[in-house]
Amino acid sequence: MILQRIIGRGAVGNQFYGFARRTIVSGGSNDTPTDASSTAASHGAASKPENKVNAEQTKKSSSVIRDADIKKSVFISQSYDIFTNLALEDWLYKNFDFSHHHVLLLWANEPCVVIGRHQNPFTEANVSKLMDKGITIARRNSGGGAVYHDRGNLNCTFFTPRERYNRKYNLNILTRALFREWAIKADINERDDIVINNKKISGTAAKLGRPNAYHHCTLLASTNKENLGDSLIKEEANYVTNATASVRSPIKNLCDVNRTVNVSQLLSAVGYEFLRTVATELEDGGNIQTMKQRGFQLINPTEKWFPGISSLRNEFGSWDWVYGRTPKFNVKKELYLKVEDKSHKIILNVEVEKGIINNINIIMPNNEEVPVVSGLQNKPFNEKNLNGIITALKLVSTDNVKQAINGV
Repeated sequence: MILQRIIGRGAVGNQFYGFARRTIVSGGSNDTPTDASSTAASHGAASKPENKVNAEQTKKSSSVIRDADIKKSVFISQSYDIFTNLALEDWLYKNFDFSHHHVLLLWANEPCVVIGRHQNPFTEANVSKLMDKGITIARRNSGGGAVYHDRGNLNCTFFTPRERYNRKYNLNILTRALFREWAIKADINERDDIVINNKKISGTAAKLGRPNAYHHCTLLASTNKENLGDSLIKEEANYVTNATASVRSPIKNLCDVNRTVNVSQLLSAVGYEFLRTVATELEDGGNIQTMKQRGFQLINPTEKWFPGISSLRNEFGSWDWVYGRTPKFNVKKELYLKVEDKSHKIILNVEVEKGIINNINIIMPNNEEVPVVSGLQNKPFNEKNLNGIITALKLVSTDNVKQAINGV
């Protein structure tokens, strides 16, 4: 359906498909093809000096480049794997030259929860339950809060040089596409969320570097709202952490506003709005502007197209990145232990550093801290292991509890 519509508007699918590969493999050159086998295979093409993006050169050139000299492309990822798509995003950010070529990457994922770079996954979701349901958890390279993705959610990443980063411009591309295609009126709030009647349809985050920057956001088309709600419920415990916390907001699917909205049509509408809009001004150039651009390009995020992307994918999918990057935190949970038919409240305190259970102790009613020896010490933290510690404490003999309470 998407390809029929693209071809119907003048973009030749095969031509763009082939050109996309030549552009990407060359590590940023817009005209000169480079054979993939001759490019460095470690972390993309960045290890080859000729493929590196020159920050100073981009900074100087961006101030004099006219909008008419900037081409635009819409890249459509053919992968639904969150780690592959995060790796693709990171590869483009690190290796591509956007000085004369602005790119909108459109992508979708199988069910997953994606947290921000500085977040604690355990304060955003119940990781153990996600794993039981087969829902992946991933950490992206940008800030912001946790989001749920599935095939009913479209992800949009806008790539430009740092000097041309404009979040409002990007968000307006999305709201204009919704209005043009379905007459849906959406607003941009003070947090740069896109909302309809104060219900969120799009969240936003960014990565600002030198020379490149990207702004990415979501669009809820027909996401499974029950799974979304269930996936972002954490274990009932007191997490003491300085990690960035998500701001919870009521959400809405676009298909609830107009039942004809679907991801395929949404992808096409957003892509065409991007292509028909002047590079740095919200000026509609219509079909004339669209035909000057490079159109829609189907992107296959594989090692052959993007040398080094497999290494990036492995890094994004690693335990060290997803969990080991979690800022140090403590988990405190109230427990009640019975001694001689009387309940005594104690507080379990678990210290976690780099995702590993470091120290375990309990705070007794007399405020004395008593260390706990457990086979789960120095093991990865998760809700199942936390509940394993709690279960073990409940099996402690009455005499031991009595002695601890009395400070013996």
